[in-house]
Amino acid sequence: MKIDFQGKIALVTGGTKGIGRQVAEDLLSLGADVYVTGTSSLPPVDLPVGNERYLAVDFTDRNKTERFFEVVAKMDRIDVCINNAGINRINPIDETLIEDWDDISAVNLDAPFMMVRCVSKIMKANNYGRIINVSSVFGVISKAWRVLYSMSKFGLRGLTVSSAIDLAPFNILVNSVSPGFVVTELTQRILGSAEMERMAAELPIGRFAQPEEISRSILFLASDLNTYITGHNLIIDGGFVNV
Repeated sequence: MKIDFQGKIALVTGGTKGIGRQVAEDLLSLGADVYVTGTSSLPPVDLPVGNERYLAVDFTDRNKTERFFEVVAKMDRIDVCINNAGINRINPIDETLIEDWDDISAVNLDAPFMMVRCVSKIMKANNYGRIINVSSVFGVISKAWRVLYSMSKFGLRGLTVSSAIDLAPFNILVNSVSPGFVVTELTQRILGSAEMERMAAELPIGRFAQPEEISRSILFLASDLNTYITGHNLIIDGGFVNV
């Protein structure tokens, strides 16, 4: 059995960096036509490539978000949707800012909700769809200073379960994945090598994940090999939530 996306049209938000970039590249390599989103008005120098198209949107800007969804709503087909875009702000609860919550909820929760609402109409017309919401282990557990991020990611789980129930009769499967610590440019910039090594030593598996390890799980759930899993949250964390 092989995962094959030949003839499929996929949309990946936050598809220019990290996990989203890896998913987009893997979808392309497996034959899909891929739309990716990013916040810049112009695509990175290496985009678009082949069957890849770039859509600019800043989900913290409601006007830009509304214009983006006007474009998406006009598409004839979207077979696979990966809601990957996300942001984080770290502060203890008594020092959180409403402005930070406005931004986090706009990107991590409002945008996936609006995306599922929009693409599900297209998918229902074609009686087919796979939607994957990229959550986090901090949508399963939490830790100090993660209140805003966890609020948004726990909410994303609710979106996944509820929309999976609504859309199951139309052959549209909705799932989420919850990655743990992943080696990305952002992780390396925020934590630094020494802190990454310290944290990796505390994980049962002894290391951070590589983006391709997260992507493989996403691709399975988004593929035709998945015909019966819906409303599920797949934790990909090297055992982190168990310790």
